[in-house]
Amino acid sequence: MHSISPPPFLTLAPDHRRLRLDPHEQRFVQNPYEAYAWLHGTSNVFFWEEFGFWCFGGYDDVNRLLRDRRFGRQNPAGIPDSRGTDRDRTHLRAFDAIEANSMLELEPPVHTRLRTLVNRAFVSRQVERLRPRVEALANELVDRFEPAGEADLLPAFAAPLPITIIAEMLGVPVEMGPQLLDWSHDMVAMYMHGRTHETEERANASSGAFSDFLRSYVAERRKNPGDDLLSLLISAQEDGQKLSEDELVSSAILLLNAGHEATVHQTGNAVRTILAQGGDPRRFFGTPEATAATVEECLRFDAPLHMFTRYAYGEIELADGVTVKPGEQIGLLLGMANHDPASFAEPEKFMPGRSDQKNVSFGAGIHFCIGAPLARLELQSSLKVLFDRLPGLAPAEEPRFRDTYHFHGLERLPGKWSGHAGR
Repeated sequence: MHSISPPPFLTLAPDHRRLRLDPHEQRFVQNPYEAYAWLHGTSNVFFWEEFGFWCFGGYDDVNRLLRDRRFGRQNPAGIPDSRGTDRDRTHLRAFDAIEANSMLELEPPVHTRLRTLVNRAFVSRQVERLRPRVEALANELVDRFEPAGEADLLPAFAAPLPITIIAEMLGVPVEMGPQLLDWSHDMVAMYMHGRTHETEERANASSGAFSDFLRSYVAERRKNPGDDLLSLLISAQEDGQKLSEDELVSSAILLLNAGHEATVHQTGNAVRTILAQGGDPRRFFGTPEATAATVEECLRFDAPLHMFTRYAYGEIELADGVTVKPGEQIGLLLGMANHDPASFAEPEKFMPGRSDQKNVSFGAGIHFCIGAPLARLELQSSLKVLFDRLPGLAPAEEPRFRDTYHFHGLERLPGKWSGHAGR
């Protein structure tokens, strides 16, 4: 237990481990690790009042519970959309229709069939073929803004790279990128704490537009198949079964949303982290092995997703005397787990060469991120290009995080530089 006082923005009743911590508190938004560090020394398990469920922040607990099949993503009470069914949802019809067929929100056997069909495009050997394209695109993006000597690296670099790659993979127009991003942001806002009715209306409208857009492309690919991912999903079979059109649309939207949202945040967080180390950033990217180790430490050190929820499928007694009832949710705190001093030496230090390198940033178990190989490749290639081209890159101002817990990403990433390493 701590002898020091807790951060002033949280309280924890030790007798029944009830945590009061507003996820919109600015000091927490800008540095959640201060609270996590104190909680690690006090209790890794607590009932987070603002969310209304038990949360687990120890690395071993999170890693184990992600794999525990007594918990799952599918809401046993109804629509598998992770947000409950205790009120009128008629205004969310289009959003719910997509969620109802999303592999992220489903459990076996449906999840197994969907994931098997989609996974063929995301195995490491398939993804590795994209490395030259990712490097070339990263260089093209730097070419566009490098002469100016300054840029906000989120819209100029971090955002366009993954959305371009996933759009090219799916075979939808790259120039649709900004529109796809807008639709995705509206939908992802449904998962954030404190959403409003206006947020829901916007998410539903974007879900309908996104779905209509993809259905038109599915119809076109059925007539004229190509070598893109959409054509692959249309033709893929498992034991004679194919994806239905609804499953196709939901899978494509999930891949587009997940294929860029977390990677954009992780790219921004990684650039911020590496610049904070001082010195020549190229030292972290001298060899392919060093580059891979640097990316893994970035994923551990400042992850883009800090909470993943699960539903209990029975009455389950967990460690520390916590019992959850069927249908209740638990929160698994990925960002907190990655900083557990019981699992990492000096977790607050950025050490790419650490011997205890591991993380739960992509999850674990059957819902382990299907796009992890692609995300790793994009981060390795794009970060190396950025720092090779702009070794003098420095923050133009102190970057600030957006108030979007449990997503953890920057509002802006203004950078400046003079001189360059060329191509």
